[in-house]
This record gives sequence, C-alpha cells and structure tokens, in this order.
Amino acid sequence: MEQNLISDKAALVKRASYLRIATASLASAMQSGAFRSLYRGRGVEFSGVREYLRGDDVRAIDWNVTARNAKPFVKIFDEERELQILLIVDRSLSMQTFSSARTRLEAASEIAALLALSAEHNSNPVGAVLFSGEVEFVIAPKTGQEHTMLLLSHLDSFPKKSRGSVLENALQGACKILKKRSLVFVISDFRVGGWENPFAILASKHDVVALKISDALDSALPEMGTIFFRDAESGAKKLFPTFSKIFQNSWREDSAMREKRWRTSVTRRGGIPLSVSTADDSLAILSEFFSRKKEA
Repeated sequence: MEQNLISDKAALVKRASYLRIATASLASAMQSGAFRSLYRGRGVEFSGVREYLRGDDVRAIDWNVTARNAKPFVKIFDEERELQILLIVDRSLSMQTFSSARTRLEAASEIAALLALSAEHNSNPVGAVLFSGEVEFVIAPKTGQEHTMLLLSHLDSFPKKSRGSVLENALQGACKILKKRSLVFVISDFRVGGWENPFAILASKHDVVALKISDALDSALPEMGTIFFRDAESGAKKLFPTFSKIFQNSWREDSAMREKRWRTSVTRRGGIPLSVSTADDSLAILSEFFSRKKEA
C-alpha cells in the first residue's frame, strides 16, 4: 500500500512537471488577456508611509505618524495585482462517459490542471470545488506549489460513485468562499437542471467562464443497428434505431438546439460560454480562448 502511494505521488509529480512546461504560454496569455482588468482597480494594499510632498492628497495624511514626527506623512498604497482563480469541476457519472480516447472527466481534469498550473506560474491564488452527486472537495484560493500539488492530487483521484449532480450546490458554495472578485471556471457537461439561478448570482459578482465538456456522441451516433443505450446517472435504458437517417438527423438537430440553448442561457446570466470536446487539444483551446478575449 505504501509503495502504491509513493508510486502515485511520483507519477503526479512527473505529470505536473510536464504540464508546468506546457503552461508557460498559457500563463502568459491568461495574464495579458481580456481578464487583465481583474489585476487592477479591484483593491489596494497599504505598503508604508513617506513624507508629505506638495500636491499630495491631504486625505492620505497619516495623522498618527505625522504627530509622532512633527511633520506630515502620507500613506502609500499599492494596487493589488493578484488574479484569483476558482475551478468548479464536475465529476458526476455522466462525466465519466466517452467515445474517444478519454472521458469527459479526464478532459475536465486536464483543463483544470492546466489552469491551476498557469495560476501558479503567475503567482495567482487558485482554489477549487470538486463535486459529483455530492460536494467532494473544497479548497479556498491560495498560492504555492504545495497548495497546487494538493489540488492536482484531488483532480487525479477517483470520483465518488454517487448518482446525480450537485452543480447548484457547488455554485452556491463558490459564492461563500470567494471574498473578492475572481475569475471562475465552471467545468461540466451541464447535464442537470437548476444551475441557472446560482450561476447568475455568481456571475453578478465574478467573471465566470462556463466550460462545457462535449463528446462526439453528443452530435452523431455511429450506425450500429437498433441498440440499447443506458443513461449513466439514472440507469434507464432506451432503444435507439441508429441505422435510421431520420433518427440520425433528429439527433444532430437536437444536439445543435441544446448547444444553442445552453450558450444563450449562459450569456443571458452574465457568463462566458466555451465548449471543449474530449477530442480537442485542451492547451490549444485555452490559449486560443485567452488570445481571442484579448483581441475582443
């Protein structure tokens, strides 16, 4: 058992080292992109005092220091330049389905790891809320390699086999742990209802990116005859005539309609929609996203 833990830790360190190299460009894009506004104008931090100079704002005078020195001193403030990031990651049963080389959950975990390591690269606090049919792990935004490794270890852990999705609770919990305006990524397949109102509340206070993980099966099914499909969450089975052109067309149209409805719902509630497929290069998609936002 101890040997397995050592092996798992070594594998995690190796993977993190590889991803740290890959995230250098993403960290730069994140820092200079459209969310750059979060680096400034959000607050100030007291850094010391200096002697009063002609033209200084008298409201900045530190009267206690002035009294002790018998000459005026003013307070000096530095702008806060931290971009605080929170990752909300869906680990429910529907996220564990796939048709390609990896599951939705594996894609989501990789994206979360890339964002966390980019935050570490920029010395930005990063936190996370991981959930399935229950909230599994919560960690408030902090900086430091040890903190990041703890977050990565939970992302790499096996999710609990609990039915359902508590996305609504995760969004509500995020509002409670964030004490200042932050950049929030909600990484999910959004195959659950009831998330819209708490999402709107979160987006009213923070910059929120709704990152939807999709799969090729969402828009097209292979022609395999008439076969049973089982819902990962409920276990319900249904017979689908995949050989039927009418069925295939209806499946594609329904997928496109659901995607459009989801994007509209996110935008109307103040969020930013972004779709990523399990077959996509996550690093390329994220880098392009931040670059595109920079130009917008």
